[in-house]
Amino acid sequence: MNRLILPTRAQKRPVTPTTSDVPRGTPVTYATDVAGYAGYTLSDEQIGQLEAYAGWLETEAIPAGGLGPREADRIWPRHIADSLTFAIGWPQPPGEILDMGTGVGLPGIPLAIAFPDTVVTLLDRGGRRIRLLHRAVRMLNLGNVVIAQGDAFSVADEWGGLVFRASIPPPEAVGLANRILEPGSTAVVGLSTREEEPDRAQDLVSLASALGLEAEIHQVPRELLDGTSWLLIMRS
Repeated sequence: MNRLILPTRAQKRPVTPTTSDVPRGTPVTYATDVAGYAGYTLSDEQIGQLEAYAGWLETEAIPAGGLGPREADRIWPRHIADSLTFAIGWPQPPGEILDMGTGVGLPGIPLAIAFPDTVVTLLDRGGRRIRLLHRAVRMLNLGNVVIAQGDAFSVADEWGGLVFRASIPPPEAVGLANRILEPGSTAVVGLSTREEEPDRAQDLVSLASALGLEAEIHQVPRELLDGTSWLLIMRS
């Protein structure tokens, strides 16, 4: 059990239509479509949890400053579905994931909902955000989530899965992944939501490769999120 102290081009895969019974055109279809693209199916219970989390983000996280005031209109594509794109890194759910600098639970809480048998640790150094997270996890009744307060750079033990979403600069995320990722494990870093491949993306691949990690840049199709998204996926 872990203890928390204190070269390829962009890869694409076909867009798989959702198999959910959720009506097309509803906000929830952003999540079900991304889950299908990543190779997973969301149950009615999981969809209900995501809906409850979306409501919490709008009614509590935004007023508390955890998300910007303009984010209410794009919670599903920009935050919940975008968080689920990180599942692309795992053909099978991992045993554990450490969400480095989780903020208000993004991407960790959507991943914990999608992967109910995965222990997801939400790490953040802000006391106010930690208190918000405790309320969200209680409300969602997520028994597979651990909340920890601390700095990403103070993590000492190795972990079986890592995610970084706009928490630290990507080159530093590569270095952290190299230091604390268990052999045979995966780290996923969110890079950009712009149409073009991020500047120096291939430099990140080269850096990871030089450190002994397998790395690729993955482009999420724009039709899934109303705009493309770019991920750096690294395997030890």
